[in-house]
Amino acid sequence: MKLTKNASSNVVSLSAAKPTSKRRSRLLNGTMALAIAGAMVAPLTLVPATAQAEPVRVNAPAMPSFVGLVEAVQPTVVSVRVRSEVKENDRLAGIPPMFRDMPDDHPLQKFFREFGGPGGEQKKKAPPRKRFDQSQGSGFFISDDGYVVTNEHVVEGGTEFTIVTSEGEELEASLVGSDKRSDLALLKVESEEKFEYVAFTDDAPLVGEWVVAVGNPFGLGGTVTAGIVSARGRDIGAGIYDDFLQIDASVNRGNSGGPAFNVKGEVVGVNSAIVSPSGGNVGIAFAIPAQTAKKIISDLKEDGAVTRGWLGVQIQPVTKDIAESLGLENENGTLVAEVQGDTPAKAAGFQAGDIILKVDGEEVNGPRELAKVIAGYSPNTEVKIEYWRNGEIDTATVKLGTIPEEKKQASSSKSKDANTALVDSLGLELATAEQAGVDEEGVVVTKVDPDGPAADKGLAPGAIITEVAGVKVETPTDVAEQVETAREQGRKAVLLRVTRGENTLFVAIPLEKGEE
Repeated sequence: MKLTKNASSNVVSLSAAKPTSKRRSRLLNGTMALAIAGAMVAPLTLVPATAQAEPVRVNAPAMPSFVGLVEAVQPTVVSVRVRSEVKENDRLAGIPPMFRDMPDDHPLQKFFREFGGPGGEQKKKAPPRKRFDQSQGSGFFISDDGYVVTNEHVVEGGTEFTIVTSEGEELEASLVGSDKRSDLALLKVESEEKFEYVAFTDDAPLVGEWVVAVGNPFGLGGTVTAGIVSARGRDIGAGIYDDFLQIDASVNRGNSGGPAFNVKGEVVGVNSAIVSPSGGNVGIAFAIPAQTAKKIISDLKEDGAVTRGWLGVQIQPVTKDIAESLGLENENGTLVAEVQGDTPAKAAGFQAGDIILKVDGEEVNGPRELAKVIAGYSPNTEVKIEYWRNGEIDTATVKLGTIPEEKKQASSSKSKDANTALVDSLGLELATAEQAGVDEEGVVVTKVDPDGPAADKGLAPGAIITEVAGVKVETPTDVAEQVETAREQGRKAVLLRVTRGENTLFVAIPLEKGEE
C-alpha cells in the first residue's frame, strides 16, 4: 500500500504498491484487514454511548381549567367609576381640624387674620369651592341594551358614572335606582351598541361548588380569581335582610359589585363585602345571592325603587331563656318586641309579647326569616299570620303596607342623681321615670351590678323597663313584685320589655334561687 500526493491538486490518495511476492502480499493483506477491523471496533468497545435524559412527566388527571369560562364572561364585566361632589372652604382645605375652631383670643388668630384661615377676613370672603372625589368598583351587564348591576355603596353619593369595558372603552351611564337595604344598584348605558351580557342562575349553588370572581380590585380591571362556596345564609350584621353566600375566591377593594360565576357562566352572586383585619383578602368574602339580586334588580328596572311588604313591628329571636320565662316547650317563632303605631300589625291587633309562628302556612323561626318572607310580598297583599299569645295559638289576616321613610327620634336625657330602689335578684337599681327626669312611661335602670344576672344579658344604665312578665310597670316596686311572682310560679327567668334609645326588645333575666 502506498500513500501518494498529487502535486497539482493537493489530493491525498491511497494506492496499492507492486507486490514483491504472493506470500508477502497475503501477509500484508491480513495485517491490513486486522487493522481496519480493529479501527472499526475500537470506538464501540472503548467509548460508551451517552444516554439522552427525558423530561419528567406525570400522567395524572388534568386540573380543572376556567379558560373557556373566563373568555366567555370577561367581556360582560366592567369597571364602574363614580364621581361625587364634595364641598369645602378653600381656606380650610389644608388646615388640620384642631386649628379650625380655636377661640378668638388664641395667639394664632392674629396670624390667621393677617394671612387667612379660621376667623380671618380671607376665610369670610372665600366662597365654598367644589371638589370632586372619584371612587371605583365593579359591575356587569345583564342585558344587551346596557343595564349594569353593581353595589349601592359603590354609587352612593355619585353624580357622574362611567363604565369602563374590558377593552378599555369608557361609556357614560346614569343611575336607574339603588336599594340600600340590599346594597344593590342598577346603572344604564345609553348606546346603540349591543353588549354581551350574563344572566342570574335559577339554582342556588351548593356548598363546595366552584365559583369564579371577576372584577376590578385596586383598579386592576379584568382580574379573575377562583374558589368555592364556603357557606350559605350568612348574617354579617349588615341588615335585617342578610342572607349572603360566603366564598373563598380572592375578593379585594374594588371587587364590590362584580359577579361571582358558576362553571356554567351564570351569576350566582354579587360580591359585596369581605372580612379582613388588614383591608386585603383573607379568603372570606360575601356575595348577595342571585335569587335575591334578581328580584331587587327587577324592581329597580321597573320602578327605580324597591317596594317591600311591611308589617310594622320590632322583632327578636325566641331564646332559650325567653322560652323558659314564657313556659314554652321550644324556641320556635319570632317574638314581637313592639308594635309600632298606625301600622298594619297594629290594625290587625298584634301586641308586644306575641310570638309569630307562620306566615301563610310557612314557618318563620327568627327575625331574619320573618323579615325575608314579609319583604317578599308586595304592599297591600293580605297574608294570614299564625301567632302565640298567652298560651293560645290564633290566626290574624293582615294587609301589608309599604316601608315608610326612616325617621330619627331624639333620645331623652336621664338624671344621674335620682332616688333609686334596689332589686337584688336582678342586680339592678331602679327609679321611676319622673325621678330620673325622663318623659316616658316605665322604670329607669340607674345602676347595674356588674356581677349580677342583668349585666350578663347586656342591660345597662339608661334602659327603661316598661313591662315585667307581660305586666306594665311604673315603679321599682312594681318590678320587684312581678319578679317575685315569676319566682313563685317556678319560672327560671323573668321576661322584661326594655327600651334602649329608639329600640324596644325583650330581655329574659335568669332568676337566682332563693334561700331554702
